[in-house]
Amino acid sequence: MGSPTSAWLRRLLGVGVGVGVERRGRGPACVLLLYPPSPVSSDSISASTHIYQRQLDKDEGSMEKTTSQSRGHDQDPEIRVTRQEEAASGSQSPTPASQKKHYSFYLSIVMLAVIALIVSWDVTALSLALPVIADQLHGTNFQSFWANIAFILGVAVAQPVCSNISDVVGRKYVLYASIILFGVGSIVFATATNMDIIIVGRLIEGLGSGGLDVLQSIILCDITTMKERPWWLGVMSMANAVGAVTGPFIGGQFAQAVGWPWLGWINLITAGATGVLAFFFLHLTPLEGSVNEKIRRLDWLGFALFVVISTIIALPLSWADTLYPWGSWQTLVPLLIGLLLIIPFRFVEKRAVAPMIPYQIFDNISIITGTLSGAFYGALLNPVLLYLPLFFEAVYLETPIQAAKSILALCCLVVAISIIVSLLIDWRRKYRIALWTGWIITAIFLGLNYVIDADSTRAQAYAFQAILGAGLGMTLVATMITVLASVRKVNDEGLAAGMLVTARFVGSLLGLAICSTVFNSMFERGMSPLTGTGTELPESISVLRDASQAVGFIPRMREIHDVDAEVIRVVTDAYEDAFHTIWVVLATIAGLAAALSLLTRQNSLEKEDVGRQGWKVPEAS
Repeated sequence: MGSPTSAWLRRLLGVGVGVGVERRGRGPACVLLLYPPSPVSSDSISASTHIYQRQLDKDEGSMEKTTSQSRGHDQDPEIRVTRQEEAASGSQSPTPASQKKHYSFYLSIVMLAVIALIVSWDVTALSLALPVIADQLHGTNFQSFWANIAFILGVAVAQPVCSNISDVVGRKYVLYASIILFGVGSIVFATATNMDIIIVGRLIEGLGSGGLDVLQSIILCDITTMKERPWWLGVMSMANAVGAVTGPFIGGQFAQAVGWPWLGWINLITAGATGVLAFFFLHLTPLEGSVNEKIRRLDWLGFALFVVISTIIALPLSWADTLYPWGSWQTLVPLLIGLLLIIPFRFVEKRAVAPMIPYQIFDNISIITGTLSGAFYGALLNPVLLYLPLFFEAVYLETPIQAAKSILALCCLVVAISIIVSLLIDWRRKYRIALWTGWIITAIFLGLNYVIDADSTRAQAYAFQAILGAGLGMTLVATMITVLASVRKVNDEGLAAGMLVTARFVGSLLGLAICSTVFNSMFERGMSPLTGTGTELPESISVLRDASQAVGFIPRMREIHDVDAEVIRVVTDAYEDAFHTIWVVLATIAGLAAALSLLTRQNSLEKEDVGRQGWKVPEAS
């Protein structure tokens, strides 16, 4: 039987109305069903209108109270009102989490996972292969440095720009452009005959890689709901981590045995595969409006200013204490100019129709702390992946391949724990415990690395880094979920994901710059017993008078045979002190991140809506 309200609605509107409440989780779901109209007299409408209006006001007040409670940002599933007409219309609205997925959805997930894999491969494999490439092409250390800088600069420029353009024009157009750039850069790299061409190829690859990296996260947010996303984030984390684990081995083997051009050809083949998968199987809801309207909405002046700012800030951060000292004009002048240009950039963004930086998403403490946590994570992960293998090379005198194997424990635990934590969050629907625990473990075991030295056993070193990997794996997933769960509007989730990816990259630049400065300073202090007395260093280690050469000298430590044992011990101790200080600095950063994470609120993971560029069920062929 219908309720009294249903009867009044039927008499008033001339339609059959049924109101039911379905229980889902802890929140009710109200379902409004409209039946075909039946004849009704005007007298009956007039007689019932006054009575119905009073009851309707009462019912609406109750419903608004219930709805506002369930729609509260930190509450459980919201009340969902569905119409029988919409269900029967067969409209191609984004697929909800509860419906069975089309096979093309899973192929799109495969495409995103491959993107995560090749981006991770490209970074880790080339970092190990570039010294070998420079040697074969008779390049200088300066050219090797610029090959890395060109890639970093391309990524820094591309990530926020691609994020903004994709939000205005559409994801797939920017995805195709990024794939093309990545492929062209790979071709230039693979066919290079000198280091100058390598630098150009790495710059183009960086532009493509930055776009692919940010779009992989954004599109995942588009095609999944918050309710189901923890599981898919685990899949992406696994793909990313597999690339990080296997990249150094692939880079080392291809550079030394197979031939380094194949690194570019593999990138080209995999990028082509992602393009094919995206073209045939990635079905996103197209944005409304003409191409001209979308182009006019873009923040062109903001783009131009951002490219200038990011370039003149990223360059001095990259070469500080490597090419030029921190106190030199080559470092300080561009850095200060870049910081000053942020002021006019902010004014430009205020007037933009679609500002490049989505300030509107930073409207609650959780998304602010989550984004900062992402920056802290970048400031930790990249220095750990850089300096931990160097530690094994300098202190235990391992080869680059052996050092890559020595950090397998860390990399494997990052992969395994990120997957496990994704499943646990998906099951328990809570993420703050994972965030807090991850940061605490990371801070503790980064600090404990301080006690590892040349006299420590390998088992102790491996155990500490394995637990450190577990902490990093927890934090990797929990940080992303924290940010996405804190977004109030579903259409802003892609922008939030893009900002998080950019924050990680900016954090990595700052972390590497800080660690480089600390490492060089501590190494110079450790070498003072030899360099401070005016004693002439043996020819084989004379380059170490310049502390900025310390990292580049590490692979040659195994080849020193004509130096007294006492001198070697001083050099080894200088390296140990430098690495120990790095661990303390990184542990401090992790401690700050742990303290900041305490401000994070637990938001609902039960949201089942998708954004305006969400998944579209493909038409039957």
